[in-house]
Amino acid sequence: MNLQEILSAAGPHKRSKRIGRGRGSGKGKTSGRGHKGYGQRAGSKVRATFEGGQNPLVRRIPKRGFNNAQFAELVQIVNIQDLQRAFEDGGIVDVKALLEKGLIDHPNMAVKLLGEGELTRKLTVRVSRASLAAAEKVATAGGTLELSPRKKGN
Repeated sequence: MNLQEILSAAGPHKRSKRIGRGRGSGKGKTSGRGHKGYGQRAGSKVRATFEGGQNPLVRRIPKRGFNNAQFAELVQIVNIQDLQRAFEDGGIVDVKALLEKGLIDHPNMAVKLLGEGELTRKLTVRVSRASLAAAEKVATAGGTLELSPRKKGN
């Protein structure tokens, strides 16, 4: 018994459908395309939303309201408790340091510091934005908060 014999018996290659080779083939004459119409023509492709000339659903449904998603600025969030966990006393917290510690993913996106958690370490924090609570906690711990010019998200 040879390996190629086993494979050939199992059928590793599917034979292609022979279209337009007479009535006996089952796909003769119109080659499975039916009579006349757009679908019978060469190169015919109907888009997914086409509904046979009827006004499509996309155009029938009213469009109302406003979605801010395309205008919203994307901001990466870092909490005070993350800084407490990741940085030593007297450390400098900037975009590069946050990226190295894995607290943010994108170096060119704005970073906002939020006040969740407690901070006992004296840190120099350089971020794009900060909440009032976060600014107070950094100041209370003896650190400094420097807000860098705003970076556009996206």
